[in-house]
Amino acid sequence: MGSWMGLIGSIIVVIAALAQCTAAETTFNVGDAAGWTLPFSSSWATGKTFVLGDKLNFTFDAQAHDVAEVSKAYHDSCVGTSTISLFTTSPTVIPLNTTGEHYYICTKSGHCASGQKLSINVVSSTTESPASSPPPTAGSTPPSPSSAPSRAAAFGVAGAFMAVLTALFL
Repeated sequence: MGSWMGLIGSIIVVIAALAQCTAAETTFNVGDAAGWTLPFSSSWATGKTFVLGDKLNFTFDAQAHDVAEVSKAYHDSCVGTSTISLFTTSPTVIPLNTTGEHYYICTKSGHCASGQKLSINVVSSTTESPASSPPPTAGSTPPSPSSAPSRAAAFGVAGAFMAVLTALFL
């Protein structure tokens, strides 16, 4: 009877651990180590999957830069005055609470036109495939790995934990 209670308890722990892994959010450091600055790599988002609940962490020199969420038209042309939201303090952490395309720029004079802008697609789950990213422009640096842990790693740890518990109790 005691071993069954231990097994049931272990199963509850594993289920709780798996639930935590599936609910885990990722915080992406925009621009990686360089941060949100000029020059900004237009390919930074390439290969990254942004999921509902994730966060973007913008780190920048607040005297020289800001970050604004804008419309696609404003992002593409770098001409406009209407922002969805404007952040002037660093670091700025923006939660991704809606699916679809999101556009960010620096509103300081000439920065958007010089490439300090970002477009991402937020999906509802990791099984949804993200929209294709634009090809990198000439002279841009390849994307560096995100400092955020991958969801696959979290599931790998949970799977290993479950295997150990199964081996112990069976």
